Amino acid sequence: MPAEPRPPSVDALARALASTRDLPHAVLVDVARAAIASGRVDDADALAGRVDRSLVQRVVNATGVLLHTNLGRAPLALPDREDFEGYATVEIDLSTGERGPRSPGVEHLLRALTGCQAALVVNNGAAAVLLALTALAAGRDVVVSRGELVEIGGGFRIPDVLASSGARLVEVGTTNRTRLADHARAIAAPNSDVAALLVVHQSNFRMTGFTERARIEELVALGPPVIVDLGSGLLDSRTPWLAGGPPEWLAGEPGARQTLAAGAALVTFSGDKLLGGPQAGVIAGRADLVAACARHPLARALRPGRLVSAALEQTLLALARRQPDAVPFWRMATVGVGALRQRAEAVAARAGGGIEVVECAALTGGGTLPGVELASAGVALAGDHTAALRSQDPPIVARVERGRTVCDLRTVDPSDDAALSDALRRVAPTAAPNGQASGPGSP
Repeated sequence: MPAEPRPPSVDALARALASTRDLPHAVLVDVARAAIASGRVDDADALAGRVDRSLVQRVVNATGVLLHTNLGRAPLALPDREDFEGYATVEIDLSTGERGPRSPGVEHLLRALTGCQAALVVNNGAAAVLLALTALAAGRDVVVSRGELVEIGGGFRIPDVLASSGARLVEVGTTNRTRLADHARAIAAPNSDVAALLVVHQSNFRMTGFTERARIEELVALGPPVIVDLGSGLLDSRTPWLAGGPPEWLAGEPGARQTLAAGAALVTFSGDKLLGGPQAGVIAGRADLVAACARHPLARALRPGRLVSAALEQTLLALARRQPDAVPFWRMATVGVGALRQRAEAVAARAGGGIEVVECAALTGGGTLPGVELASAGVALAGDHTAALRSQDPPIVARVERGRTVCDLRTVDPSDDAALSDALRRVAPTAAPNGQASGPGSP
């Protein structure tokens, strides 16, 4: 029998892959080793392609989900290039030349926008809750309504966070009804050592019907500090940065300013949800409690880097200046349906036959405003072409709805309309008359 051909050497295969893939040689060596070990040398280029596509890259979000967790939540308007280059005033007082507070501009802006006495920024919303509980309640009791022992994405559960902080969870009330008297009894119970009352905003689900919960003002009157995890990060329910006032889809969403005004000692929230900034977490409220959080050793482990601080500062500055169009989330969330429909018609005309202008509904997403839909407009073509669109440059992430691929323009920046049209023109010819995908561009 003729001898089976020997596989190429790892180095030779890696060098061959380098002609088609702009990846570091060390990465291509790993790909080559994996291909040879699996006996599938012919698939080495496809494997390298998957590695290439796994790198973080900009995509066009045509899903209609504004805060898409898998796409980085809020779309960012990056700070000026000069904020990234060279050195920056991250932790220095220029008037004295000595070490100063970290990113003081962010705290100044948060005080102005929420009315808090002080604020501290960490790397995400879960970290804000963890740090606050660890610094203020470790070894002591924290009272929480059973209806607020929630889980958000990624398995983040309030009871687990409490356990990790070292605080003792005291559950009160029932799933659907927790009265003020339930909290009062927990505080007055023998051997109780209540450090705080924790209120958790049900930001990713709604409870309706036979329900009851105590108001913040009532809980504050009981004595222990009230910590409110707002989660979704609406700074002010009046949205003073919007000329027309709060839109209908924000009805009932609590704002950090209003929650603090009601007497909450601290609020915690995310920077990458309704605030519209980068992934970050904020602790805001009483100066003494924020200072205690800042002094805790965990604060250094959870603090964000310079790039996050710069992006958050720019977001807050735009809202303080009442320039919502400078914050992509607010610009996309508030644009009128008529303007979206005009863009959809232009995209369809440029893309050519097979593309239909459609009415659709967008979502805020990201664990915010459950059940709320925003009227929108976009384009659609028959069949599922999502995989083909993701393979374009730049990748287009769309959704399938009733047998059609829908691209919702509410989450597409107008500067990407031409790229979307070109991608659709390349994909549209693969749509068969029966609505099923066919041809080389199909998934």
